Amino acid sequence: MFKRLMGILAFVLLALPLAAWADSCTDTANLFRKAGQSANFFKTSYGYAVFPTIGKGGIGVGGAYGKGCVIAHGKRVGETSMTQLSIGFQLGGQGYSEIIFFQDERAYKEFTGGNFEFGADASAVAITLAAGASAKSTGASASASATKHEATTAGAYYKGMATFYIVKGGLMYEAAIAGQKFGYKPL
Repeated sequence: MFKRLMGILAFVLLALPLAAWADSCTDTANLFRKAGQSANFFKTSYGYAVFPTIGKGGIGVGGAYGKGCVIAHGKRVGETSMTQLSIGFQLGGQGYSEIIFFQDERAYKEFTGGNFEFGADASAVAITLAAGASAKSTGASASASATKHEATTAGAYYKGMATFYIVKGGLMYEAAIAGQKFGYKPL
């Protein structure tokens, strides 16, 4: 039984990120342009990093991986990757798209300056058929929505960055502590 679960986890972690190349960064960004409050961030942000597909899975210990593009002033300026390790109660696998908006040049340079990390205090807003919650020293928030085109989301910048995600599929139960680490390579 354990070997079967590990096989499923390996499939999720390896196969879902490969599907990222089937989706383009532009197509994924267009989904976020049409989805709730994330659309407003395109008008005011300095730039963004978009990940067409991130694969995530875990059994007690988990991980996630995905590749994406970095856009500044409407032009593609680099490639990025995301890895995540988590520990806690978790079981399952999931695929999702993620976008991180940079409020200003300082936030953009911080992200593209090398290896950037989001700690456990960073929060993301779920846009489709999912729910998200965060707790930090400034308070707690939660959000949920029904469809990616009619989402009612509440997002805000935190330390110069705002993160949204769209769940693509899978089932994941988790009450875990995780941090995301990003790499950047200019074009």
